[in-house]
Amino acid sequence: MSGSSGGCWRCLPRWLLVLILLASGLALGYGGIVLLMQGGSMYYLLAGIAYLVLAVLVAKRKSCMALVSLLIFVATFIWALVDAPELTFWPLLSRLVVPALLLMMTFWSGSGYSGVSTGARRFYNWGGAVIFLALLATLIAAYFPHGEIRNQVAISENAAAAQESARNPADWAFFGRNQHGTRFAPYTQINPDNVRNLQVAWTFHTGRRTSGKAIGVDENTPLQIGDKLYSCTPENLVSAIDADTGKLIWRFDPKARTAEHVTCRGVGYYDMDKDESLTAAEKAAYTEPVCRRRIVVSTVDARLFTLDADKGTLCPGFGNKGYVDLKTYMGPTENSKRYHPTSVPVMMGHLTVVGGWVRDIVHGEPSGAVRAFDVRDGKLVWTWDIGKPDGLAKPGQNYTLETPNVWTIPTYDKELNQVYLPTGNGPPDYWGGDRNHIKEKFGAAVVALDASTGKLRWVRQLIHHDVWDYDLPSQPVMYDVTNDKGQKVPALIQTTKTGQIFVIDRRNGEFVTKVVERPVPTAPAAEGEHLATTQPDSVGMPSIGNETLTEQRMWGITPFDQLYCRILFKKSVYKGRFTPPGAQPYIEWPSLLGGMNWGGISIDESRNLMFVNDMRMALRMQLVTREQAKQYKVSTDEVPGFMGTIRPQVAGIYGGVKIDILQSPLGVPCQQPPFGTMSAIDLTTKQLVWQVPLGTVQDTGPLGIKTHQQMPIGMPTLGGPTATASGLVFFAGTQDYYLRALDAKTGKEVWKARLPVGSVAAPLIYVSPKTGKEYVVISAGGTSHATDVGDYVIAYALPDKK
Repeated sequence: MSGSSGGCWRCLPRWLLVLILLASGLALGYGGIVLLMQGGSMYYLLAGIAYLVLAVLVAKRKSCMALVSLLIFVATFIWALVDAPELTFWPLLSRLVVPALLLMMTFWSGSGYSGVSTGARRFYNWGGAVIFLALLATLIAAYFPHGEIRNQVAISENAAAAQESARNPADWAFFGRNQHGTRFAPYTQINPDNVRNLQVAWTFHTGRRTSGKAIGVDENTPLQIGDKLYSCTPENLVSAIDADTGKLIWRFDPKARTAEHVTCRGVGYYDMDKDESLTAAEKAAYTEPVCRRRIVVSTVDARLFTLDADKGTLCPGFGNKGYVDLKTYMGPTENSKRYHPTSVPVMMGHLTVVGGWVRDIVHGEPSGAVRAFDVRDGKLVWTWDIGKPDGLAKPGQNYTLETPNVWTIPTYDKELNQVYLPTGNGPPDYWGGDRNHIKEKFGAAVVALDASTGKLRWVRQLIHHDVWDYDLPSQPVMYDVTNDKGQKVPALIQTTKTGQIFVIDRRNGEFVTKVVERPVPTAPAAEGEHLATTQPDSVGMPSIGNETLTEQRMWGITPFDQLYCRILFKKSVYKGRFTPPGAQPYIEWPSLLGGMNWGGISIDESRNLMFVNDMRMALRMQLVTREQAKQYKVSTDEVPGFMGTIRPQVAGIYGGVKIDILQSPLGVPCQQPPFGTMSAIDLTTKQLVWQVPLGTVQDTGPLGIKTHQQMPIGMPTLGGPTATASGLVFFAGTQDYYLRALDAKTGKEVWKARLPVGSVAAPLIYVSPKTGKEYVVISAGGTSHATDVGDYVIAYALPDKK
């Protein structure tokens, strides 16, 4: 009895292997038939059949099973070399690891058979051991970066740009540090040699809400003015913080609430005594004892207010009891639910320019009008409203509804007295069959206005007839760039969700680097749609993360989820970049998430290097008719996800758009890694210098379960980088909870610090005027849609010398 029982137990590994082989064969075989019917690869069907045959051989204890298993693996290996788009780590891993595991298990199973010769048993045991060691080496290799790009580019250095100057003053007074938006800190105290010694100097708690509905996302980069920092929370709770100790100086709560897009990316700062747009008499005429220096805030419930920078009190005489109502004349805002600012008030002398996010799902949405207010009294100075005959609204006029809006950060050019507006498109987003000429001209464009009057100077469209939600997402950055003739041109650098970078002459809107109009697909189009036949292609600058997808570029942790992704890809309409939206499921790549997003770029002005991070998440989308929309749950989230929901999109015959991430059942993106990178571009040669995957799976993973493993696969990023004159690039907007420092010349990670929660903000770097100490500061409030939420502002510095 006991012998019989022991024999059964010895059979368990073999029957377990049989079950694994049967399950693998059935999954690959069935999926392979489906894929083949869609015109896809034949490999999976053949592999499925082969594993079913192998399961029978193992069940019958046939001596040839190990040889058959080896032949399957060899054939798979050859196929993988042919099929993989690049012979690199991640593409090969998804194709070979599971077959290698099955081969190892078959070898070890065969070694236990009584009829096997001693030589064969030795071969099976050693073969299994070799495969085990190879798999162990593969696991270890997963903890090292793969897919890095490094090119030999001669980097020029300009020592003069590494110093504080009129262009790069001591204070971080703008969202992008200086007026130009380069987010470049001209400091060298913290450098590649000592950055490893950074430690927490202080931690501040903002007091933001961290639970309940609509708590928003902390995207704030504080300002630094002298010895104070000015921070805001997603609901516009403003704090003044001591720059050396992190202690609270004052706090002001406007009690701002709204339901959607709850965020504060920063505040504005105005100093009357340094305002060159005012005369000495105008400055002397202001006799109030407060508010010569002001913090300017636009709120998520669509108000504008100013605070005394030293006391944190509302400024008297500003607006109505301290506030300006930004909803006035804007249309049906539903008490700010359908319209409110999500950007930073941009200062233009004593004027501040304010755009806003507009809900984009139906006709008749609020206006996308952009306004300038006097920060001294809150009076409206001009309104850019492209629906008006001259593009300017008169006082007391209602603004034109559903015009292209400006939800991200404008840029003010003091020398040319121009403000540059990166626009979105006019609602609705994904169908434009009835768009008028105004939307067609000004959607997804950089628009230059006279900063004093709001009059149009020029417009340069970067996406024609945008039906992909490719709003221009980031602040245009002012920087001098050489053209093809070697002439240095005052330029704007504009990143896009499509992974393209455009360089524009800010004097006239002409392209500085080469751009060509490329034909794009126009079919199959949605009913009633008329698509643009060409799109601008910025061939004079590197493109980031927008390679054309193919079936071979579909990825998975295993062959099974890779097969699922291949089927999903083949069942979708995909015509490359600018695939037309329609009633059939279609793939948008790069997606409305980016490419590049609102975090923008940083430029090391001393080395002429530009740094940009990106995310790579393809979407599978589908327009549904109004009748079909009735069967779905409605969600106004940007990406509803796998819950059978749709985002309303009432346009033409359509009532909604289904938006899902193109991902496997494990919740892993279908396109091969990396899913997010940091890139460096030399602005002298316009070449990519390096590109590295950014972020590990430590705080995320399949099915949303944290892996706690520091595998640097490269994860989607938000926020933006900050460069220093010492040759460092600081960044925190990864899916794992770290603030990192990269070597500016190589992209090598030289330091990282664990954060209590994730961050999607850009780092702030300054030198204290009191102590002379350099600080690196990051707002850490949690990544988008994360369950780990906090209210931290954390400063790092080198330890004091003893």
